[in-house]
Amino acid sequence: MTETAVTLKKFFETARDGRLTAIKCGRCGNLEIPPKEFCDACGQRDWKPLALSGDGTIASYTIIRVAPTKHAGDAPYAVAVVKLREGVSLFGRIVDIPLDRLAVGMPVRFRPLVIRNETAVGFGPA
Repeated sequence: MTETAVTLKKFFETARDGRLTAIKCGRCGNLEIPPKEFCDACGQRDWKPLALSGDGTIASYTIIRVAPTKHAGDAPYAVAVVKLREGVSLFGRIVDIPLDRLAVGMPVRFRPLVIRNETAVGFGPA
């Protein structure tokens, strides 16, 4: 049994450096991002790290106009579910794209965000 090669902490550390890393199940090939302990498809824990391109398309998005207190000064801003080229989806904040130009199917690229010294997943123009 292989221990999880990419922890959630490691995921955000590499994201801060501009790289997205998923985990791929060595038993069934299922791909997961962010990392988790057990494979959703087969229940095993036989993970291998897999570097991702960071390229994807917006599958769904919403504009946050009334934000949680911690992000109130950032509103309005958009968050989206992005389907990455490799087939997995990831939730992140949209940056450097005007809110009125957002569209489902729009190509985007991963951008690391550091907000109040915390790493977050962002996506900007492809």
